[in-house]
Amino acid sequence: MLRIAVACLMSIAFAAGAQAQDWPSRPVTMVVSAAAGGPIDVFGRVMAERMGKALGQPVVIENVPGAGGMMGGQRVAKAAPDGYTAILGTIATHAHSQLLYKNPLYNAATDFTPVNLIAEIPLVLIVRKDLPVNSLEEFIAYAKANQGKMNYGSAGAGSATHLGCILLTQAIGTNIQHVPYKGTGPAMQDLQAGRIDFLCEIVVTALPQIKGGTVKALATLSRDRSPVLPDLPTAYEKGFKDIQAYTWTALLFPKDTPATIVTKMHDAALQSMADPDIRRQLQTLGATIVSSDRTSPDYLRQFVKDEITKWTDPIRKSGAVVD
Repeated sequence: MLRIAVACLMSIAFAAGAQAQDWPSRPVTMVVSAAAGGPIDVFGRVMAERMGKALGQPVVIENVPGAGGMMGGQRVAKAAPDGYTAILGTIATHAHSQLLYKNPLYNAATDFTPVNLIAEIPLVLIVRKDLPVNSLEEFIAYAKANQGKMNYGSAGAGSATHLGCILLTQAIGTNIQHVPYKGTGPAMQDLQAGRIDFLCEIVVTALPQIKGGTVKALATLSRDRSPVLPDLPTAYEKGFKDIQAYTWTALLFPKDTPATIVTKMHDAALQSMADPDIRRQLQTLGATIVSSDRTSPDYLRQFVKDEITKWTDPIRKSGAVVD
């Protein structure tokens, strides 16, 4: 009986190994935890088309929004680890969700097999056009002197735009009133109308208003300058190294996905990231492709853990925890 059991296990292992070697033999689903048409969805579709060519099978986008990105994350966390379901993970699915909800639907650090980090998309500090400041340094001085009279908007409590401004205000030592909106659109409208003082907005979303002169951009909240705002300084280069607020994109499979499949997916992603046309398309979305030393599965594994740690205190202090 023991020999039969061992033989069965060896047969199953051999079959699984053979399937991994033949992967992919059919289309691969990339889950995007946002509605169709938004920046992350467009980002995913650009990557998916080029990766499909590298893999020899289509990479199909499946939009699964909801619960701050967790519905999409749960879809992949519970999928079979056969390489046919991956997620375009973001700061929402794999960092903020773990802290904003008392009972997350999955463990971002242990329920996934990391493939690679792809890009970062910074937030930008924008202010109403008549706010009497024209630089980050002037903004900080003004905010410290007038914090009791100021307010800032966001796309909603616990959104990336809210948490970005929490990080900013904590770093500069101010306590400024938060005004949550139901999405970026109404928040931007009130900023343009002068009813709020500032936003920490995703750079590509803020770009039309910045170029139109209806708001003022003071700094990108990142280490590197944005490709769509190359003349705008960063908080980092101004000496504020703790003010780094961005979203990011990464590929992850369900846990226990075979290493052979991970390697093939990783290589396909790197081919896409190296394609000059793909890089141009992603740059129009405000994305900065990460450097080659940040693209390994091991780097992404640690990166997710570090991001959760980084945002623990800002989210706790924001009071934006959801049951």
